[in-house]
Amino acid sequence: MAPVVATSMRVALIADTYPPMRTSGAVLMQHLALEFFRQGHTPIVIVPAPEQSALWSLDSHDGIEVLRVRTLQAKDVNKCQRVLAEWLLPYALLRGLRRSPLADTRWDGIVWYSPTIFLAPMVIALQRRWGCRGYLILRDLFPDWAVDAGILRKGLVYRFFKRVERQQYAAADVIGVQTPANVPLVRADCPAGAHIEVLNNWLAAPTVIRTSIDLSCGPLAGRTLFAYTGNMGAAQGMDCLIDLALRLRDRSEAGFVFIGRGSEVPRLRALAIEHGLTNVQFIDEVDADQIPGLLAQCHVGLIALDPRHTTHNIPGKLLSYLHAGLPVLARINLGNDLEALINDEGIGHVVAGEQREVLLRYAEVLLANPTLRSRMGVAGQSLVQRIFSPAAIVRQVVNGLAVTNVADAPIALTRRVEP
Repeated sequence: MAPVVATSMRVALIADTYPPMRTSGAVLMQHLALEFFRQGHTPIVIVPAPEQSALWSLDSHDGIEVLRVRTLQAKDVNKCQRVLAEWLLPYALLRGLRRSPLADTRWDGIVWYSPTIFLAPMVIALQRRWGCRGYLILRDLFPDWAVDAGILRKGLVYRFFKRVERQQYAAADVIGVQTPANVPLVRADCPAGAHIEVLNNWLAAPTVIRTSIDLSCGPLAGRTLFAYTGNMGAAQGMDCLIDLALRLRDRSEAGFVFIGRGSEVPRLRALAIEHGLTNVQFIDEVDADQIPGLLAQCHVGLIALDPRHTTHNIPGKLLSYLHAGLPVLARINLGNDLEALINDEGIGHVVAGEQREVLLRYAEVLLANPTLRSRMGVAGQSLVQRIFSPAAIVRQVVNGLAVTNVADAPIALTRRVEP
């Protein structure tokens, strides 16, 4: 059946993060909402706001209405508190929506972002009332990645999370995963009726490049900078990057900048101090609009994924590096589709699994060859404009919300999408 796309849709965009939060998910959802608006649709963002005193608040930014609902705090709390807060999240959001001026809004489609995996009860309630389709943007396969990383065992808690995960899949008419290799993994836990497709990550090109942080005045001034931005947690396996900095400690021309937050940051800082690494600088999480300005002062973008993962991930930070014209140096898990993408497109070097000597060799190649870095950077800018644009993503999501009986076939990561 050929896609039949509505000329204009009123779409609920539900997530657990949105600016002014600084996470990559918040940036993705903001760019998605803005592109829905640019294409003539009416997106309304529904997001938790545990810090506010009112049950709900409604504001508007750049034409996007944002309903913020008071919920329990799910960030920077212990694991039990986080699970409780996320389990109650959909019910709190529904309560706030029903008390707000949007209570009787008729939705033409529901789009929700995972993580978190707990939003299905809200999605199901809205679908039952309005008979609309739902599109799940699935960015990681929890709880399985947590088992891979050794932070969760296949016991009672795992089975609870798997039940929640399957409920989320059952609520979706279309599930957009990050890579082709994730399609069969999701299908194994998914009802037969759901359509699974590859939905690439996306990021709008920065319109203004600015930052209040001048790296030329810091401890790494004058060096070739390897930059890491974003979350530093268990899923990343960041020790390989500290080890790389340790191996290059005597190369006075090399420096490492780690920008962001995460559960591993205190330990990583302590490791750097323990080894006396003067070639490493940590910068706390900054506003997303400062990232392009920081990356403009750097030379290589770093990616780390724990090699124990069996699921596949295309980190949002990759797109930031590509927009900035930086080549990529990545350590990832075996079999990850990201390996073929980096190699086939010539945008950097990638190591799959525990090959720290190979990672060091690739870092030295990039360190010594500015012409190679420039060529890879140009290839990356071409790639991000070609297949990671918000415009293409919104068209794909709208098609998923508007059509029925589509064939379940993955879309290749390097599929060329016309602007």
